[in-house]
Amino acid sequence: MKIKKYTVLLSAILSVGILITGCSGAKTASTTGNTQASDSALPKEIRLGYFQSPNGELLAKGEKLLEKKFPGISIKYVQFDVGRDVNAAMASGSIDIATIGTPPGTTGIVNDLPYKIYYLHDIIGSSEALVAKNTSGINSIADVKGKKIATPFGSTSHYSLLAALKQNNISENDVTILDMSAQDIIAAWSRGEIDGAYIWQPAQSKLVSDGGKVILSSEDVAKGGAVTGEFGIVSNDFAAKYPDVVKAYIDILDEATKSYKTQSDDVVKTLSAELGLSTEDTKQAMNQISVLDKSEQAEYIGTADKQGTLPQILKDTSDFLLTQKAVTTSPDIETFKKAVRNDLYN
Repeated sequence: MKIKKYTVLLSAILSVGILITGCSGAKTASTTGNTQASDSALPKEIRLGYFQSPNGELLAKGEKLLEKKFPGISIKYVQFDVGRDVNAAMASGSIDIATIGTPPGTTGIVNDLPYKIYYLHDIIGSSEALVAKNTSGINSIADVKGKKIATPFGSTSHYSLLAALKQNNISENDVTILDMSAQDIIAAWSRGEIDGAYIWQPAQSKLVSDGGKVILSSEDVAKGGAVTGEFGIVSNDFAAKYPDVVKAYIDILDEATKSYKTQSDDVVKTLSAELGLSTEDTKQAMNQISVLDKSEQAEYIGTADKQGTLPQILKDTSDFLLTQKAVTTSPDIETFKKAVRNDLYN
């Protein structure tokens, strides 16, 4: 049975440390419209996992676009800090739709977790970066030898940090790499326990404002071939039962992303509230990431008639993760092609 398969799979993954043992760190919030959904084709609840990333999805959440589209459905938002938590939640069936970074998402596909990709939210640029304390003596990537650098393991930032070391012929053994959440990084930074961190927004801006400087970013690392991004995933069961809801959410994300690109005062104000940053820092964060509207999705997600480039990005990521022993196998590209739901685009 599928349930037994995923239960056994999750237990195996947890035992080797690819996924965490639970999602106790997730923050949840639920909003319900005034009326209940009467259409049997609609779910009573949508459980949506998200990151505090400066992208179109966070704007859609802030503007309550999903609630406006489906006023009779309860929308439960679950905030995650790292992709391994998202994988654990998807494997346990506790969320329906979520955002995940390319490395943990690739790990989930390799391990046959019960989800498919339906959207590419963004290509990460300088919104993720290696930040060092001004007093650390780190002025270039070469200076990280012998230093303590924190990053959330299994994340896009972790992947980019490892890729940056490899691109610059620096052994991981020459650096003390610590596994910390974004909030723990901020706390350890303030206590002087780390020399630097590879981390995303809004934590990155907070470190810079607290005596830090950017050494290199994921935009720099991508030029060396290690591209990272964040994509949307949907559980197989939810997509099978409610394909029209997923299509409607794609349209909502398209609307939000187009609005995002205007960087109007209202858009910046909404994102500023979601990120907990000043409007100035929010604008900077928005300019550090490449968000993609529906018309731009085809290049990566593809269409029902044409395959996009995302499967190859995932295959390249998988090959790299295999060299890091983060996965036990790197399947052929057909596995990643099958993981992308390009049939949901009109």
